[in-house]
Amino acid sequence: MRYRRFGRTELQMPVLSCGGMRYQQSWDDVEPKAIKEAAQRNLEATVLRALELGINHIETARGYGSSEMQLGWILPKLPREKLIVQTKIEPFATAAEFVATFETSMRYLKLDHVELLSLHGVNNAELLDWSLRPGGCVEAARKLQRDGRCRFIGFSTHAPTDVIIRAIESDAFDYVNLHWYYVNDFNWPAIEAAAAHDMGVFIISPSDKGGKLYAPPAKLRALCAPLTPIQFNDLYCLTRSEVHTLSIGAARPSDFDEHVAALEHYDNAAEAIGPVEQRLRAEIARIHGTEWAAEWSRALPGYQDVPGEINVQEILRLWHFAKALDLTDWARMRYNLLGNAGHWLPGQNAAEFDAGKVRAALNGYRFAEQVPKILSEAHALLHGEQQKRLSESS
Repeated sequence: MRYRRFGRTELQMPVLSCGGMRYQQSWDDVEPKAIKEAAQRNLEATVLRALELGINHIETARGYGSSEMQLGWILPKLPREKLIVQTKIEPFATAAEFVATFETSMRYLKLDHVELLSLHGVNNAELLDWSLRPGGCVEAARKLQRDGRCRFIGFSTHAPTDVIIRAIESDAFDYVNLHWYYVNDFNWPAIEAAAAHDMGVFIISPSDKGGKLYAPPAKLRALCAPLTPIQFNDLYCLTRSEVHTLSIGAARPSDFDEHVAALEHYDNAAEAIGPVEQRLRAEIARIHGTEWAAEWSRALPGYQDVPGEINVQEILRLWHFAKALDLTDWARMRYNLLGNAGHWLPGQNAAEFDAGKVRAALNGYRFAEQVPKILSEAHALLHGEQQKRLSESS
């Protein structure tokens, strides 16, 4: 395993992390007796495989159902000094609710402290205010830190980039969990801001939200060869020194294997991915044209600035990669969450929109005249059964 300094925490973080949102039995809190022996054996085997590989960062959340409870049956049996344990608690309107939820997490984990405590889902301005205001969740978290219950405070986020940067520039946090990978470059300015504040940077869900790369289309497999799409994406992220670790949401012990194989190219990652990047860029330009390929993502407004809160930025991103790289299954999964996932994926899909008002909201965007047609095409291509977030699908 390779390790990177996790910003000002000074922790030596493995470049692959053991994310705890897929190997648990249930997305709901359940009674201990409801956990099946096979499910617990699988979780424990997955954690032990991670440690065997040198992946000593175990990451979970209060919102991951039975994950914390099941981890609490193995973590206390392991050498504590070798572990970096992280859990995440959502922001609440009151610090008392935040602390009470943290205490629930600690009872489940059966630990006296965690190395990393995150405010989970700082996804909009209101939740950021709950976190930062006097007497808010950050203040409560810092008291927990002083009491020895956690070592460092961070936040996870699905927020628009400007909200993420506001959180970073508050200097209230030591690290950030955020989305950034090949099919989503929008948050790069936030990663640069985090680097300027010497914060640890953890990439959320690079293989799932980053394209459902565990089930890639044939076209993408061919363009990425001799790497797999997962390996290309891992190395693409890790060529940036500002990035410190990638979450591997393993559901079983073997799920680490493809990612670990990518690290064979760690020392020459830029050279390994260079030809793949060239082929991807060439194919995107062939499908969409060179001007679109170069500039489509510039100056797009956020959903809150578009009439009807149509999430134009997200819809264009999904359409762009579905058309160019055949990432249609992934794009459908994401598209049908719009309007159904709250602040985790805000804004609406393109089922209904006023073309004139959308064009007016895109004043200054180079391709504004084309957007209504693209929205209609994206809806026809991607619309299907409404999706729920994974945590709500059980």
